[in-house]
Formats: sequence, structure tokens, C-alpha cells
Amino acid sequence: MSLEIESTDVIRLIQQFLKENNLPNTLKALQDETSVVLNTVESADTFTTEIEEGRWDSVLKTVGQLRVPQRKLVDLYEQIIIELIEMRELGAARTLLRQTDPMFVLREKFPDRYLALEQLLSRTFFDPKEAYPGDSSKEQRRQAIAKALSSEVTVVPPSRLITLLGQAIKWQQHQGLLPPDVSYDLFQGKVPTVQSEEDTVPSKCYNTIKFPKKQHAECVAFSPDGQYMVTGSVDGFIEVWNYLTAKLRKDLKFQAEDKLMLMEDAVLCLAFSRNSELLASGSQDGRVKIWKVHSGQCVRKFTPAHAQGVTSVCFSKDSTQIVTGSFDQTVRLHGLKSGKTLKEYRGHTSFVNTVAFSSDMTKVISGSSDGTVKIWDYKTTECLFTVTPTQALANTTIGGSPTVNSIALVPRSNEQFVMCNKSAITYLMSIKGRILSKYTDESIRTEFVSITISPKAEILYCVGEDSQLYSFNLETGKLLSTIKLTEAEVIGIVHHPFSNILAVYTDDGKVHLWKP
Repeated sequence: MSLEIESTDVIRLIQQFLKENNLPNTLKALQDETSVVLNTVESADTFTTEIEEGRWDSVLKTVGQLRVPQRKLVDLYEQIIIELIEMRELGAARTLLRQTDPMFVLREKFPDRYLALEQLLSRTFFDPKEAYPGDSSKEQRRQAIAKALSSEVTVVPPSRLITLLGQAIKWQQHQGLLPPDVSYDLFQGKVPTVQSEEDTVPSKCYNTIKFPKKQHAECVAFSPDGQYMVTGSVDGFIEVWNYLTAKLRKDLKFQAEDKLMLMEDAVLCLAFSRNSELLASGSQDGRVKIWKVHSGQCVRKFTPAHAQGVTSVCFSKDSTQIVTGSFDQTVRLHGLKSGKTLKEYRGHTSFVNTVAFSSDMTKVISGSSDGTVKIWDYKTTECLFTVTPTQALANTTIGGSPTVNSIALVPRSNEQFVMCNKSAITYLMSIKGRILSKYTDESIRTEFVSITISPKAEILYCVGEDSQLYSFNLETGKLLSTIKLTEAEVIGIVHHPFSNILAVYTDDGKVHLWKP
């Protein structure tokens, strides 16, 4: 069942808003341009009473803001002139008779009635029988005019536009699209994101998204503006969530109509453009799609971008290019405008699990199951540095170097990033291939699977295969806390760009949302 709304009703709502906020010129311009007239009064009873009691100053003021048929205006002005003559207000009567538009119409279309008024005005006395011939009277004429004019007006409760907007927002809250008790940016259509005063370690799981069995999320991403949290699932669906309520964003039309973003195979990676308008998704079959998040429209396809599954994707700063890593052991650069692969970075000898542009866009960083981090020249594709971090614990690998799982650029730094490999150590590295610091603790008896960094670069979060969250002070390397996240196996972890919120996604089909 669809609900239809007349565009003229929307215009009238705006007109009422303009009238109540004392913007008469804007109101008149809107009425003239659209030919839609507000024609409302605060009270129909009051309007009728004013006419029946002959309070003509107030009546004319009200009628001046309405659009009334000419014949009804003629009757009104005719009656007012008769009563002015009766009160011997001859100057005012003469002015209305000879200088108003309704009386010009009367003189042109009904010359006999106009002449009768002129004769009545010239008399030295007032004769009611002449003014109201037949069985009519002043009261009857007033009642007839009141009935005629009241049929032209409607009564609308005050502040109707604001009320409707408030009701719409309450409905969104009721549906779980908006969190309760928050301010709302009506103009931009979103909840203003409050930036945290300081980075704080989350301590409680405040909400959980549950996926059907065997349809778990393989990747999660927050948009840089903090408004969207998106999941990519093994069944190919890409869904946008309200991360506060853990409900699907039904305020996005395409999701409300169940027209979800969809890949042909399992979604392995997601990344937002810097302005949060575009989303890139990579899948198990080697394809990449670029989406407009607000509309769910696919605007570019790379089919395929790689010969095997796409494991990682990252947008350039100007959102004109993406870099991807794949199980096919390559890193590739693709142009969004051309839809073509522009460059290939070759040198890894196993799966490429993570890729990123350097902050200054001069280099590409990649991490692989071959145990190395490679830093490439963005333009020439030359491998500038290859780093194979040593590991601290003998039992963390059997032969070779541990798999590099993820790379996280350090916020507010052009030179540093953190690398996580399948060991009990995480490394702070420079863009020149130097290992600057190590993050570990003698109490840790697990291998890390994923990392993320707090927005102000104060805390490094590492998730172990034991599903524990290890929080380190990024500057000092001190272990701040250890929290058991879940009994299930953790696939990955991401941090909200502003707030102290972590999203933890697990292989049992859940996305856990944590906050302090």
C-alpha cells in the first residue's frame, strides 16, 4: 500500500511556515510563482463571527492574505461600503468604492449595482430600505457573506510543518533507524557525530547484529564521516547498518525496498572513499564493484579485477583510483573513470592480504602470506623496501615467516603504520621500511589476527586467536587491558572514525559493537 502526497500540500505547509514566521514577501513570492494559495485562518469560527459582527478592519486584513473569487470579494466590499455610508463614514466609503479592484469589477460587470452605491453615497441620509431592498437585512447579508467566505478557507493546526517533521523523526526512532534522546541534523538528514574527547578502551558490548548461519560477515567498514557502518557477507550481500541500534538502515530507500547491494560471490573486503560517498567491495571471484552508498547504485565494475579473490581494497585520497590485493599474489591499481587496471605491483610469492596507500599518496604498502611487507613506488611500481619482521615466540610459526594479516595507517602521521602478522607481536613501521616499535607482552600466548587504531592514535587494539582484545598504548607500548570479546572465532575488528566504538565480527554470524 503506497501513500500519495500532493505537491500542492507540501507547498502549503511551507507557506504556513512562512506566514507564522512573519515572512510575508517570501510567502507572496511563493504564492505568485506556484499559483498555490494558503487560504488558511487560525479559526473558522472567529473568522465567521468577525464578518457577522461587522469587524471589517480585521476581516479585510484576513481576506488580504487569501485568494478569494472575485464575485465573493465584490459582495464583501459592497456590504462594507453600505455600512460605512450608514455610519456616515463617507470618505472611507468613497475611497473603497472608487479605488479598489473589487469595485472596478462591480462597475464593469454590474453597473446597476455600482450606480446604486453611488446614489446611496450621494444621499444626505441613509435609507435601510434603499440599501437592503426586498426582505433582506444587514444581518442576513452579513450571514450570507460569512457563509460564502468561510467555504474558501481551511483551518490548519499551527506549526504543521515542524510537527510533521518531528513525527517523522519519532517514527524513525520507533523503527530503530535513529537512536533515542539524540540531537538530529534535519538539514543534512543525519545524527551529528560527537567526537570523543579522548581515546578510551571499550569495556562493554552494547549491541549485536546477528546474521543467519553460514552467512556471516567477512568484512566491516565505517565511513569516514561516521554515518555508515557497512558489512559484507559470504552470501554476497552488502548492507548498511545503524551502528547505534544495530538495525538495517531503512531510511535508505534501496534497503527499505529490499534492493540490497550484492556481489556474485562472498564479499571479502570493503573500503570507503574519503568523502564517504563511494564504497568499494571486493569478492571471492576476483571482482570489484564501486557503489554510491546513499542510493545503492553500482557505478563501476572491474570484472575481474584479479584472477582470484580480492582480499583488500583502498581508495586514493581524491577517490579517482583504488588499489587492490588478491589471492593471485598481485597488487593492482585501477582507475574509476576508465574502469581499467592501470598498474600492477608484482613481487609477493603468496596471497596479498592487505593493501593501503601511504598518507602522501607516493607509495603503496602491501602485506602478504609470504611473511613480508612491501613498500612500492606508487608511480613506477618499483618495490622500494621489503620487510620481514622477526618474531619473538618460537611457537608462533612452523617454518618461514608468519603471515601478514593487516596494515593500519597511524592517524595524523604521514610516515608510520602498524603491521599485524600471525604472531604475538605487532610492529610499528616507517614508510621507509624501518621497524620502530614492537607491541607485545610476556602474558600473551596467542597469535594476532587483526588490528585497528583509535582515532587520535593513542591506543592500538589487537585481537588474538583466543578472541581476546589486547589494548596497547601506541606511544609507550604498554599493555593497557585485556578483554574477552566472545567465545567465537574473531575474523576482524574496526574502529569508528570519531567515537570510542569498536565493531568485532566473528565466524558465528555476529557483529559485536563495543563502547566504554
